[in-house]
Amino acid sequence: MRLGLALSGGGARAAAFHAGVLQYCAEQGQLEHVTHISSVSGGSLFVGLVMSRSAYEWPSSTAYREHVFRDVRTVLTTTSLQRASLIRLLGNPRNWRYALSRANVIDQTIREVWQIDVPIGELKQAPVWSINGTTGETGVRFRFKGGRMGDYHSGYASVSHLNLASALAVSAAFPGLIGPLTIQSKDFQWVKRDHWNAIDGEKPFAMPYARLHLYDGGIYDNLGLEPLFDVGKQQFKNSGDEQITRLIVSDAGAALYRTNIPHPLNPRRFRRIADIAMEQTRSLRVRSLANFFQANAGAGLYLRIGDAAETALEKWKARISERSLLEHQWLNKDLAQKAASMPTSLNRLDEDVFDLIARHGHETARWNDELWKQ
Repeated sequence: MRLGLALSGGGARAAAFHAGVLQYCAEQGQLEHVTHISSVSGGSLFVGLVMSRSAYEWPSSTAYREHVFRDVRTVLTTTSLQRASLIRLLGNPRNWRYALSRANVIDQTIREVWQIDVPIGELKQAPVWSINGTTGETGVRFRFKGGRMGDYHSGYASVSHLNLASALAVSAAFPGLIGPLTIQSKDFQWVKRDHWNAIDGEKPFAMPYARLHLYDGGIYDNLGLEPLFDVGKQQFKNSGDEQITRLIVSDAGAALYRTNIPHPLNPRRFRRIADIAMEQTRSLRVRSLANFFQANAGAGLYLRIGDAAETALEKWKARISERSLLEHQWLNKDLAQKAASMPTSLNRLDEDVFDLIARHGHETARWNDELWKQ
């Protein structure tokens, strides 16, 4: 098995949910099979934490169970990137220039508070890790992968010397709440193909933008699916060392609830409209993925925060032969919804909140996996 992981955005809530999902994967001895990780926003911050607490390499299942999960829990329940970044922004006049691009301050905070401070080039080449953002100028997915960054419109540049914290800050740079991380194009040497399948390869490219404004990858694809799954063709994207044979998608994005729309003069009305558009885009990706999983038994799992075990088990009760699956004391619907309703932020999580969300992630992975095995 060559396992792919797609870890969604959703701030600290998503990090806690993913932590629980990986805890189940580690109990099944699956972390050694991970070939490619694709992450967005909170998912990227989570993988960064995992790597930093494992000597900047992907941990074994045993290492994750014995200390990495615990270390991630400690960081998320004792530190607040949001509060620490605000203190740095307001308390240091040199940072006032970043008032509209606060991801630059998040970058500083990740290095100092979370102690993630290593050049991207020092990461191990396996598994492949795609850290996803969105380019404001081109509107497409911007990625950090294999010591390079860029998108197919802007071209690509070597960033082996760039700090991992900068890539994580880009992936989490939600518009309005944080703002973009801005880079000077002239600081990098850009290359690009004339077209996607050009046989003469990449050529030096004159970047048409003096600056690139790099936002949260969730604007483009909050599931982090694109590097791993072709939504149009409904098949895995397989090539070389990135090839996968199974995919686990951990989706801890915020649910879109029914509510009164804000007043026309309230800026939250625009946020509501943007949320509707993003939810519809996510739904289209999920439908394509679900069709693929239904047509290819065992190809993977889609794990959605807020889904309750009792609902799924009742639906499939007639085909379940394992009694322990029905008799287990799963989180009920209310607690699953409580986990899903935690706000999307980079604030510190209370210990009981982390434990609830991580348990929900673990259980969601378990009952989905065991249902598939029936």
